[in-house]
Amino acid sequence: MYAITSPLPEDDRKVVAEALQGALVDLLDLSLTGKQAHWTLYGPRFRSIHLQLDEVVTGAREFSDAVAERAAALGITPDGRAATIAADSNLPGFPAGWVRDSDAVAAVVESLALVIVRMRERVTNTAEADPVTQDLLISITADLEKQHWMFQAENT
Repeated sequence: MYAITSPLPEDDRKVVAEALQGALVDLLDLSLTGKQAHWTLYGPRFRSIHLQLDEVVTGAREFSDAVAERAAALGITPDGRAATIAADSNLPGFPAGWVRDSDAVAAVVESLALVIVRMRERVTNTAEADPVTQDLLISITADLEKQHWMFQAENT
């Protein structure tokens, strides 16, 4: 028995739970990657990239909250603990130490691309199970793709 229940059938609930939990881990790790890049960045484009990283971090944090609250609303317990993120994330680790602006941008582009691929899979997987969750994932993916484009344009 769940403390919070949902009208979703159990099979659909499982699909949605997997999609939302995966999205939560990706988004929280993306926010941590963005913040690490924000703190350790140096180079001639420091200021503009520093500010742009704030946008990624803020977006990822807001999206992770929306994803976690969607899960909770469906009776799915979100797990955003640090140990869970460390165990379940597939994002590449951000380099330690000071990171040149072009290298930081390349790392963020790579992380965003990986998250986008998985978010698109989640969009497909939730289409029949829960169109409301799918809609949330679509809007998040659209914003991540915008950030991906903007960061790619930094290193052309």
